[in-house]
Amino acid sequence: MEAGTALALEAALPFNEGLMHSMPTSAKKAPAPSPAFAVESVSRKPQQGRSKASLVRMLATSREMMLERGNEEFTLQEVSQRGKVSIGSIYLRFESKDNLVRAVIANALEDIARDEEALFAKLEAETHSLGEFIPQYVSEFAEVLRGHAPLLRLAMQRAAYDPLISGPGKESALKSLDGAKQAMLRFRSEIGGDDKENKVTAAYQVVFAALARELSLGSTGESAHNFDWDQHKIELGKMCLAYLRAD
Repeated sequence: MEAGTALALEAALPFNEGLMHSMPTSAKKAPAPSPAFAVESVSRKPQQGRSKASLVRMLATSREMMLERGNEEFTLQEVSQRGKVSIGSIYLRFESKDNLVRAVIANALEDIARDEEALFAKLEAETHSLGEFIPQYVSEFAEVLRGHAPLLRLAMQRAAYDPLISGPGKESALKSLDGAKQAMLRFRSEIGGDDKENKVTAAYQVVFAALARELSLGSTGESAHNFDWDQHKIELGKMCLAYLRAD
């Protein structure tokens, strides 16, 4: 099952290319984010409050247009006009439109990481058994992905050719995997089989691949089956729980 799951993940998400081949046998901690994970790596840091506010408007306006259009087809002139910032200010912060897009995506990856951290903290407080944890995790993780899906699609398209996106994207994927594994392993005694760490890795892979496919996060941008979303989450949670409990 692991080989098939890895292929599904790689097809669904360029960030994960090669990731699952490198992690099947033992638990690994997610690496600390590299500088490319932060907006500061692709922009010049603003020094004054006014300048910082201008940067926020550049990023917010660019993100807004990317989501409206479903692509990166906007101009810096449009950012200038809509965001009420000068072209000179944009070029002062970013050497190119590419760097502006990278900064928008870096912010999005940080948003996803924060949402996942909040989810794990919530579930740690609210769930006290594997049977409680898995259905709630699958359901709420699905909503985290769905909430970020429009910008994730654009990030994945760029990741296919831009190492400044694919690298941080893979780190984000590793962090998500590591968080899910550690959360599931709180209930180690309820997980069947001998290699429990490998088993929770496979469970995460299946859940992620199934959700990514239904959210059209693959290279084709098409959903696999157009299932009823709520029912899909329920059945996926049941399947994951049954797998983890089995010897």
